Parts: sequence; structure tokens; C-alpha cells
Amino acid sequence: MSSALDSLLDLLDLEQIERDIFRGTSRSAVVPRVFGGQVAAQALVAAGRTVPADRTAHSLHSYFLRMGDPGAPIVYSVDRIRDGRSFTTRRVVAVQHGQPIFHLSASFQTYEEGLEHQADMPPAPDPETLPTAAQMLPRYADRFSDPGVVDRLIEARDAVDLRYVDAPPFGTVGEPREPRSQVWFRTNGKLADDPLLHLCMATYVSDMTLLDSVLLAHGRGGWTVGDVVGASLDHAMWFHRPFRADEWLLYDQESPSASGGRGLGQARIYTQDGRLAITVIQEGVVRVPRD
Repeated sequence: MSSALDSLLDLLDLEQIERDIFRGTSRSAVVPRVFGGQVAAQALVAAGRTVPADRTAHSLHSYFLRMGDPGAPIVYSVDRIRDGRSFTTRRVVAVQHGQPIFHLSASFQTYEEGLEHQADMPPAPDPETLPTAAQMLPRYADRFSDPGVVDRLIEARDAVDLRYVDAPPFGTVGEPREPRSQVWFRTNGKLADDPLLHLCMATYVSDMTLLDSVLLAHGRGGWTVGDVVGASLDHAMWFHRPFRADEWLLYDQESPSASGGRGLGQARIYTQDGRLAITVIQEGVVRVPRD
């Protein structure tokens, strides 16, 4: 297991300071604010800590309310909305400096048999044939106004092996493409068998690249090259089938719409053997800077 993955696991191991109140810290990010995937994953940890072990999260819906301060702790307050015979619902509010920065609702369910069907997995190359972030990102160093961005991107993703199938948005600036993108990902090391941990890891990664397809449609490179100002607004996930975040997962992403300074990304996450594990939808601010 890499030291970066150890650090991320420590980040997700929240301190319990009251029955339904937890405290977390932040790790360094590419930009001077808390990474959205981190606060979403920590909030899911907080919710899951208040739920019986035989119930697994099947969906979450969340809103990013304010920019998080990476230098201050985050307090997660859990509201036990409902405990039913099959389903459990939790609401989590993340607070910094006396103000809510993030809100999450999550639903958990006991396992049961049911009807089965799924969308087919799209074609994708073998992840082992694709370059790692450390191999790929330096190729685009000349695209960034800040030369330190490449090192910060590599450091921020060191806990996760994330591999682009095609060039990322900052690799094709000025060349509009079909609003679709694919990445393979898995953690850089084995994880414990706790199902909640694997859900939280996937939640963490799901905020890294989902709005890429919005940028691709317009030939924009994103905030890293300074031609777009962006931030996550809301994020929803549905967990369909068991998976392991330490095994390859295909993140197949597309953007059906952008308007009003906002862009929508939707995606499906498949296991390497073709099982549909997760559906994700996110809307974010996507603004072209004004002179």
C-alpha cells in the first residue's frame, strides 16, 4: 500500500466527538480549497458510522454550499432521519467556521434479491495498456500557466491509479470533441473488506473527472489552464452492485447539457468484468472568465 493511500485512509477515519458528531481534517489539494470528493466521502463515512453493519448505502444526494477551508477541521453532524425495516436514511451537514459548507442525504438498505438488468458496458482498452498519471501529466506541462500544477495533480492523485483512455481536456485545448470521456481507476494498494470503505473511495474519486466531458464539448482545458472557472454544485450517486475500489473500475462519462454558466455530467461506473456498479450525476459551475 502506498503512503499516499495510507494518508487518504487516515483522512477518512473520522474522529467521533459525540454520538452523531464527527470531525475530519483535509489533505493538500491542487487548489487552495477542500476537494469536493473528500468532503463527500467523509460525509458518507459519518453517515455510515450511525447505520447497522448489515445495511449498505444504495444512494446519496449532496450539495456543495461553500468553499471549504483546507486549513480548518470539518465537523460532520448526522441526523438520524429514519430507521425502517429495510431502509435507513441519514442527513449529514458539514460545518466550518460556524457555517454549513456541504449537505448530504444518504439511504442504506439491507440486502435482498430482486429483478436484475443493466446497461451494457461500453468498449474500453485494457487499463494496464494506458499510461499512469505520473507518466501522462508531464507531457502537458507546457499547457499550464503554473508549472507547479503538474506536480500538485500527481500528488493529489497518488493514492489512486487513475488512467485516461483519451487525452484529458487540457491536452486538446481549442479542439472541441464529442462530450464523452473515460478513465479507469483503482486505489494504489489493497483495501480492507469493509463495504463502506469501498463506497467512500469511489465517492472520493467520482468528483475528479466527471465534468471533463463538459469541457471537451467546447475545446476548453478547464481551471488548470485558466480558460474556465469551475466548481461542483451538486452530486448524486446510486450504488447498484457490490464492487471493490482496489480493483479496476471504468468511469464512463458524458455531458448531455451545458447552459447558464452550468454544466451537467452523468456517468456509469463498471467493474472490469462488465457489471454496472454505480451511476453518477453532477452539475457544476462552468464559466468562461470575463476580461
